[in-house]
Amino acid sequence: MSETDALFVYPQDVDNFGFDWGRLALTVGPEVNQARNFSAGVVFVPPGKGHTRHNHPGAEEIIFIIKGSGEQMVEDEDGTPVTRAVGPGCTVFIPESRYHSTQNTGNEPMEIFVVYSPAGPELALCELPDFRLLPAEGRR
Repeated sequence: MSETDALFVYPQDVDNFGFDWGRLALTVGPEVNQARNFSAGVVFVPPGKGHTRHNHPGAEEIIFIIKGSGEQMVEDEDGTPVTRAVGPGCTVFIPESRYHSTQNTGNEPMEIFVVYSPAGPELALCELPDFRLLPAEGRR
């Protein structure tokens, strides 16, 4: 991928992080296009699936629902889980180090755009037991 090509990245252009609950295509980050202050990508969650409660120590996260519907849990400052129904157009802010989880409760796959600041917390996902690297499908 040339320097200019790396400015325009589709999820199928990059290796995806695969899990039992779905996959993450990291389309912005130091490893992809030398982004320095954040990383971002598209998360795909099949119907009935979701990721368990976790956090990103030292990082904030933005979650934007592109497609599908589900439930998003974000713990409040006291550690109490707060769950809301989410759908296309909903933006969820995850404060630094806050625990959260996502479940697809709909009948179609969810597509979610996520941003991490600073970059890096998504690399810890590679340590999970169900992690597998899914090779890039190729450029559009």
